[in-house]
Amino acid sequence: MNPETMRLPLPTDWFQTPALTKTRVRTAYAVAVATDALQFALGPVGWAFADEALDVIAAILTWRLLGFHPLLLPTFVIEALPIADMLPTWTGCVGLVVAMRRREPAPSAPPAGDVIDV
Repeated sequence: MNPETMRLPLPTDWFQTPALTKTRVRTAYAVAVATDALQFALGPVGWAFADEALDVIAAILTWRLLGFHPLLLPTFVIEALPIADMLPTWTGCVGLVVAMRRREPAPSAPPAGDVIDV
């Protein structure tokens, strides 16, 4: 067998930035607020890795809703600190990511008609 044909395709859309729709933004805020509220309710110690599980779920859902952003990484790391998980870090992160994405210029549309690429 040829090793080239055995290679699994890489999901190239994982790092694509999706369009920010009202539904995506609202859902991302809902995930962030729910995660922060649950972690606050669990207290500073948490229950046997429940805080960490919530952080993984929040990171994945936020990533899928808003696209990958470097601010997700420090937020995930800060949530590992015992007292810092009492702060609304996921809500703040979503707010910053949405604000930064709205400032980005919209991708330009390709020109209409025939395009000759040299």
